[in-house]
Amino acid sequence: MIVDNFVDYVKLTVNSGKGGKGSTHLRREKFVPKGGPDGGDGGNGGNIILKGNSNLWTLQSFRYKKHFKAGNGGDGSGSRKSGSNGEDVVINVPLGTVIKDLETEKVICEINDESSDLILLKGGKGGRGNFHFKTPTNQTPRYSQSGLPGRELKIILELKVLADVGLVGYPNAGKSTLLSVLSDAKPKIADYEFTTLKPNLGIVAMSDFRSFVMADIPGIIEGASEGRGLGHYFLRHIERNSILLYVIPVDTKNIKKDFTVLQKELVKYNPELADKDFIIAFSKADLMDQELLEEFKTILKQEFKDMQYHIISSVSTFGINEIKEDLWNKLNQKN
Repeated sequence: MIVDNFVDYVKLTVNSGKGGKGSTHLRREKFVPKGGPDGGDGGNGGNIILKGNSNLWTLQSFRYKKHFKAGNGGDGSGSRKSGSNGEDVVINVPLGTVIKDLETEKVICEINDESSDLILLKGGKGGRGNFHFKTPTNQTPRYSQSGLPGRELKIILELKVLADVGLVGYPNAGKSTLLSVLSDAKPKIADYEFTTLKPNLGIVAMSDFRSFVMADIPGIIEGASEGRGLGHYFLRHIERNSILLYVIPVDTKNIKKDFTVLQKELVKYNPELADKDFIIAFSKADLMDQELLEEFKTILKQEFKDMQYHIISSVSTFGINEIKEDLWNKLNQKN
């Protein structure tokens, strides 16, 4: 599976409905000339409701619809009949969506499950009819309440990709190629930096009907936590991955430094990422002959002796089955 037209950031305007007017009706019947006030209440305005939907993977549906308005409450009428409540608007969003106030950029809420609906904006309360204002000294009040107005809010929706495994590495480290080999995703692949400009998701299928979701995140560069390169555009996605798979090409000048910089950028962005489980994949092993490969293994035993790693080649599929099994086992341990 691949998610086309991936959209992970949108701005919306939402309006709750206004409350209906209360009625000022006075009861008048053939044999009851002075029946008194019997104006009903106005209906409440509709709410703006957010609901998590696990079948959605992107904010694509908001690309062309940016404004949501709930229904207004109906006006009250005679015989103490209340107006109808305005129709609610339910906005379905993918799990992992963060809602922020556009003006203050303050986080309002996060949608992480489907268990409950969240009222983002309540509709205006309907006005009370004149029946409520009858007193011993004012038997026929000729006034009622207007309904309260609805509210408008400009919001930002930010999606943090929910995936089992997140691919982390420098631009052009081979992450997209690895995803295409491990899954049936078809990300854009080319030999230049920042080929991947938005996350790609793939289902990694294994034997015995096992599978897990992998996300290819746009490449990290030094200073990304301060916004360099693609900066915060992609770092937020890494927070929601169960485990991380660091991808470092074997032909890099200093593999230990590359790994250290990658980890440092993640932790500077969010210190909690220091506790996230990970595996390291040293990619592009097809560039080495057998003698160089043996030398490389010796270096890894010294530099990464306490870490879990694999040497792989997406081109020749060397080590691919082994790393799939290791990823599955680590995910299974977490569950």
